[in-house]
Amino acid sequence: MLCGTKIPFAKLSASQFGLLPVRYLFLALCCFPQLGIQSLKAQSSFDFYQKPIQYQTAKDDNAITHLKQALQDGDVKLDFHPRRGYLDSILSVLQIPVDSQALVYSKTSLQLRPINPTTPRALYFNDSVYVGWVPGGDRLEFIASDPTLGSVFYSLQQTNASPRLVRDKGECLQCHANRRTHEVPGPLVRSLYTSASGQPVYNFGNFLSDHSSPLHERWGGYYVTGTHGKMLHMGNMFISRDDDVDNIDFSQGANRLSLPRNMNVDLYPTNTSDIVALMVLEHQTQMQNLLSKAIYEERRAEHYDGTFGLDKNGGSDFTKRRIDRVVAELVDYLFFVDEFALTSPITGTSMFARDFSKREPRTKSGQSLYQFDLNTRMFKYPLSYMVYTDAFKRLGPKTTSALHRQIHQILTDSLSTTNETRFDHLTPETKATIRQILIETHPELGKLFSS
Repeated sequence: MLCGTKIPFAKLSASQFGLLPVRYLFLALCCFPQLGIQSLKAQSSFDFYQKPIQYQTAKDDNAITHLKQALQDGDVKLDFHPRRGYLDSILSVLQIPVDSQALVYSKTSLQLRPINPTTPRALYFNDSVYVGWVPGGDRLEFIASDPTLGSVFYSLQQTNASPRLVRDKGECLQCHANRRTHEVPGPLVRSLYTSASGQPVYNFGNFLSDHSSPLHERWGGYYVTGTHGKMLHMGNMFISRDDDVDNIDFSQGANRLSLPRNMNVDLYPTNTSDIVALMVLEHQTQMQNLLSKAIYEERRAEHYDGTFGLDKNGGSDFTKRRIDRVVAELVDYLFFVDEFALTSPITGTSMFARDFSKREPRTKSGQSLYQFDLNTRMFKYPLSYMVYTDAFKRLGPKTTSALHRQIHQILTDSLSTTNETRFDHLTPETKATIRQILIETHPELGKLFSS
């Protein structure tokens, strides 16, 4: 995503674009082509463009492609709102909760001109789709979790005509496929110091956010509604490049229960940017990227072994090491290893936490992986709810086998002594409850403990 720069983008050639400093290639969640630079995709050399992934040419199959087909068949009709275009109708059809709304006032989208502290960009999400909307912008932006391709990017023009979802041709990947996304196409949440105009103040640095991030590094450029006690974050704050970053008083943006008065709240479907929703968003984006990476790695490993005739006896040692590495990353993230420890209770300002906690599946006694703690950690039972997603179900057989083995070892205390300390946050009682949740709610993982 291009953002926060005064370079006249319309005059850039593709080669000049490629030479822009990294600090100008900043992304918040979604980016979609708007500049008419036709040669960007030819300039790219992502390895997932090649076999076996063939990202650009392989058929996509996800919630957005299903919606696209339903629109073509006439099975779904989108209503056009006078202020928000197709946003409300899209959220309803895709079953994306309005209370997931996250408001970003930093100019970190290709649709940067309409974005400012009065009309921030709005993000919405469920387990498989992210939607970006800018008041006054010309399009809706989408990232869809695709069980084969990882994440796929789309846009929908905000015109009162026949709605047409268009797949991105590769421009988004200039920002959305790098080390911050684990080298796969995917979403992410970034935090950076932001001025009162919405322009990022890059010289102070920026941060990638997930559940391990210290709270004081989160949500720069975001509005945040909710309470968090004495813990501080970067949200709700405006910084000048002349400020002394070490002496900024972040308590000014803390524990806000409502959006600022200068924001045009009436434009939006709801009036919150809920802190709990933001925490879930941060966890989910990187979990999705790790699942995508695991899917890619096994497909690449199988392709490598097949190409060199090494696919006998379970594959080459190289393939096994490759899969073991990605499984180790997956396991740690699934079980919230290195999660930032909360020192004060977190409370949101919408129904997001209540509704999320009530989600199915749950045990007969009402326990689930969707239940929050929000006192010392995010979830009451620290195993990611993303185990229920299609992406998790579509992990390759070798990855699945290795992952199942480690999950069983972790939850039955059969890990080697050298690895046990990583999971000290899982008490025997917590492990027992997670096992029972899986037995009653997850057909595949439950089998590991049902005998």
